[in-house]
Amino acid sequence: MRPNPPAGAALAPVPDRRRTASRERAGHPPPPSGARPLELARLRPAALVCLLLCSTGGALAALALPAALGHTVDRLIVGGPVPWSGLLLCAALTLAETACDAGAAVVGTSTTARLTAALRTRTVARVLAAEPRRTHDVPTGDLTARITTQAADAAAAPTTTAGSVAGALLPVGAVVGLLLIDPWTAAALLLGAPLLIALLRTFTRRTADANADYQRAQALIADRLTEALDGAETIRAARTGAREYRRVLEPLGALADHGRRTWAVYGKASGQSALLLPLLMLLVLTVGGLRLDAGAIGVGDLVAAARYAGLAVGIGSLTGALSSLARSRAAADRLDPLLALPPVPHRSLGPVDGAPGRLELRDVGVGREGRPLLSGVGLVVPGGSSLAVVGRSGSGKSVLAAVAGRLMDPDTGTVLLDGVPMDGMEPGRLRHEVTYAFARPALPGRTVGETIAFGARTASNEEVRSAAREARADAFVALLPQGYATPLTDAPLSGGERQRLGLARAFAHPGRLMILDDALSSLDTVTEHHVQRALAGRAGSSTRVIVAHRLSSAARADRVAWLEDGRVRATGPHHVLWADPDYRALFRTDPPDASALPGPDEPPSSTTARPDPADKAANR
Repeated sequence: MRPNPPAGAALAPVPDRRRTASRERAGHPPPPSGARPLELARLRPAALVCLLLCSTGGALAALALPAALGHTVDRLIVGGPVPWSGLLLCAALTLAETACDAGAAVVGTSTTARLTAALRTRTVARVLAAEPRRTHDVPTGDLTARITTQAADAAAAPTTTAGSVAGALLPVGAVVGLLLIDPWTAAALLLGAPLLIALLRTFTRRTADANADYQRAQALIADRLTEALDGAETIRAARTGAREYRRVLEPLGALADHGRRTWAVYGKASGQSALLLPLLMLLVLTVGGLRLDAGAIGVGDLVAAARYAGLAVGIGSLTGALSSLARSRAAADRLDPLLALPPVPHRSLGPVDGAPGRLELRDVGVGREGRPLLSGVGLVVPGGSSLAVVGRSGSGKSVLAAVAGRLMDPDTGTVLLDGVPMDGMEPGRLRHEVTYAFARPALPGRTVGETIAFGARTASNEEVRSAAREARADAFVALLPQGYATPLTDAPLSGGERQRLGLARAFAHPGRLMILDDALSSLDTVTEHHVQRALAGRAGSSTRVIVAHRLSSAARADRVAWLEDGRVRATGPHHVLWADPDYRALFRTDPPDASALPGPDEPPSSTTARPDPADKAANR
């Protein structure tokens, strides 16, 4: 099995290929990142402008309130009629500040939710549109964490930035207000400004580091948990649950350390501000009192100065915004490699209409980390025929299956479908022509029927039922509570039943090329026989490439390609290759006597190979 890299590993580029320069000239440069605040802001400009107006309006109302309050206090002190206009103005400013803050909260929350959905959709689209092996360096759990939790963190940046305008406007406006009331009082406040700035800078830097480390540890736990869930049956059979439990939770200590570190940064900043801010307030009030005693300012001015000083030193909203922005930046750094994935390049070519599905591989080579997986593979599969691909674990069978249907582009050589290079075909059109079934198929869709219908086009109800019959899935589907309408969550499926649903999905979307990557490995002998008959019924209309472990699968194919160490050792009909003892050894059977040797028309279907569950992982 391919070992997973560390959860924080960056996406490694695919080895350079001779087509890279031509692809860039063809107009397929790597797409720009889309997780930065400015790029996300372009998705919801009107909402962000509304948020900016609300937050700014609330800040302006808060700044106007001390001046109005001070003026009203002065009028009350001098006596005379009650200054109802001043009192009403103060009430109006208070209501305006409250309304603007409430509006900013509503708009900010809804906008963040929509930006999160858009960013997740964009990230998933990039991952699905890219060549699959470009994402191999990001483990599944880490990928899930990036698309879910960290996408939400990154998407919060535009609203946090727009909302933090109020956080920055309040201290600046408060200093200006103090300068207008009395420059000496303002100077007393400004004495502590360098300390406040240093405090905020240190807080931001340490918070950013702690958040980045926390997200990496979180992704590692998610990846190990995903691995454990995928291998739950193996873990249960091996009775290694306690060991897996410890392995999954082992990074929890580091996660807790990073979390405590984050709170320590908060605590230290809070402690320093708890000491600094009251001292600043005391200094401002002391200077203001002295100025009042000297007759330079009035009582109302002192009230206003006290309010402005409180606004100026109230950095709680700023520290919260800076912490959120630091978390967003760390999340954006982890999303950038996914959003920079280039889509599968093409030249807008299409398959030849009415062609039989002739598949040709010319001198195909694939390598990874300096190790060749395929070397100089040349194969021709006539249209409408079947080819079984056999070989030992690690021989490159699944890699060949991926290259044959363009789930992976070769580093060297060319793959053609009816004479048209696959790397020139528009991916959407190609997916209508190539159908896949896997050993462990993913099952998208809400219900069993939707899972079978899922594909490049949505299959009709009749196509779904016909495909289920061909895959021998109709019998167990009929036993489900609601048949084809049964939600997948209410349909406990065995490995063989999952494979049959995957096969049914392939049968429901017939194309000119069908690739079965070990898709019969969990079927019983009787079910496999019926599925093989259904595959044989597509002779002439669909070309079939079958990665095979079982002797019966190889025996029923028109031709067999025997892979060894990434090279084609031999091709030919199964009964011809059977004469080679090394070929017979692939299937781990006892040497048969002469009377039991299979002929071209009567393969020994009762003799089956024992599938190696590690083959697919090793080949990939």
